[in-house]
Amino acid sequence: MPTRSLILASASASRKAMLAGAGVNFSAVASSVDETALKSGFTGAPEALAAALAQAKAQAVSALYPGARVIGADQVLVCDGVVYDKPADLAAAGDQLRGFRGRTHELISAACLVQDGALLWAHAARAQLTMREFSEDFLQDYLVAEGAEILHCVGAYRLEAQGAQLFERIEGDYFTVLGLPLLPLLGALRAQAVLPG
Repeated sequence: MPTRSLILASASASRKAMLAGAGVNFSAVASSVDETALKSGFTGAPEALAAALAQAKAQAVSALYPGARVIGADQVLVCDGVVYDKPADLAAAGDQLRGFRGRTHELISAACLVQDGALLWAHAARAQLTMREFSEDFLQDYLVAEGAEILHCVGAYRLEAQGAQLFERIEGDYFTVLGLPLLPLLGALRAQAVLPG
């Protein structure tokens, strides 16, 4: 049970690592939000979807921990107007990566801060990523090396690991690519007096 006044509503290892690396004192609690159900009925823009998922996660955890400030975050990948989910298995991961090969896609990372169910702050950021024309042999080696880890990642890659080798160009903030607009979040935490100014 979290004992701190700041909670990250996520099980994401990369989000936890970013916050911890920035020196933020927090607990992490995975939300019970059914992302598939929320996505299936959603008709808005991809940025609104990322924001809605982040807020749903934060509000679900906020309901369990009165008084705590809760960070919610989510990420959406869009390529040619299609929103992609995390791959179900390595075969689906390979199919996704083949589809992104030689093309540019966009990652939208949203974060929010909620306390007692009230939205205190929200932000979304975008990054554009262009994959190189990698060979099928490279792809197979990559899938074996990364294994099940990439099944937890929208896009089937971890830029902070061997996924970096998939790309020829990235435009946007590194933290946004990893799934959390960290610098704006740190600013919000300072504005809320959670972090010293």
